[in-house]
Parts: sequence; structure tokens; C-alpha cells
Amino acid sequence: MEADVIVMRHPMGGAPHMLAKAVKAAVINAGDGMHEHPTQALLDMMTIHEKKGTLEGLKVAIVGDIQHSRVARSNIWGMTTMGADVILCGPTTMIPTGIEKTGAVVTTDMDHAVKDADIIMGLRIQRERQNDGLFPSVREYHQFFGIDERRQALAKDDAIIMHPGPVNRGVELSSMVIDCDRSVIDEQVTNGVAIRMALLYMMTRSER
Repeated sequence: MEADVIVMRHPMGGAPHMLAKAVKAAVINAGDGMHEHPTQALLDMMTIHEKKGTLEGLKVAIVGDIQHSRVARSNIWGMTTMGADVILCGPTTMIPTGIEKTGAVVTTDMDHAVKDADIIMGLRIQRERQNDGLFPSVREYHQFFGIDERRQALAKDDAIIMHPGPVNRGVELSSMVIDCDRSVIDEQVTNGVAIRMALLYMMTRSER
């Protein structure tokens, strides 16, 4: 087909890397298994930079199913590289062993995680995880790890609310938090278009 760019989403971690070694085309990783999702991290960091001017020294709380989240992994690498302090929070059954080696801090205490945070990012809970026995119910999950108005108030007054989407209302975030003026979820989506346009532009107009 002589494609110049291949955008690949695959259930196996490392699949885009394997493909890139076998073709002349540029390969964009659109999500590989539970490994990474680089373009999501880029759009998240772009959104933060637009709102805060920098990532250096910011406290970023990432909350939810860290174990199965490729978004979390890419954001940890990207944000720590840019100087942010990343704190991860979720049920112990959803925290991967050794994740603190990435430079992130790990806690199961939601109030501690969001206290004085500059950014609070919820991660989507996949309903099938309840069938796996990783948490008792979505109601209990929201009680202990949901981002509601009380927990939002623990963060800094100008803290922004983020989520890679789609959001389960009343599970990861309450509707009040999703729709508040500090929520930048819609802006994340818009910036995702710009980031991916930029990547396609760079990969089709530069020497590889």
C-alpha cells in the first residue's frame, strides 16, 4: 500500500514498536494493550500547559484504575519528565506492583492524593473490572475514590479537572465536577485533534 503513516491501536503491548521495525512508514502508537497511549499524554500536557503555563513543580493527582491504564503510564513518563510531581491513587487491586519506580508517588488515600493538587485526573473504570472482583460495586468505588465537590475543594482553588474519556458519570467524577468551570475535559478533546494533526504533519514532512 506504500503508506507514509500507520496509526495503530492493538491489544498487545509493544505491537506498534514491532511493526515500526518491519515497515518504512512512520508508526503512531494509538494505544497498545495496557502499555502506553502517547498521543493522549501529549494532549493532556498541552492542555495543562495552556492553563498553567508550565508543568514544572505542579502536583498532578491521577486517580482510578492505574493497573489497566495505558493513559496513566504515558502521563507518568511525560509529566515527570517535564518536572511535575505525580501522585497515583486507587484501590490496591488496581495499583501495579513497582509503579513507584517511575518516579510517581502511590497512595490509596484519596483526600491525601488531591490535597493541594494543581491537576486532578480521573481514569475511566471499565465495568468488567467489577466482574473481575477488583472492586465491590461502582457505588462503593465512587464513595472511596470518586472525585466529588468535597474532594475537589481539597485541591487548590485554581485546580483543573481532567479525564481522558469517556466518563462514567457518578463513578469517577460527579456530574457537578464534570460540568464545573474548572473542568477542561472538552478542551482535552479539542487539543487531541491539534496534537494528532501536528504529528501527522511532522511525520509526513520531515526526514525519517
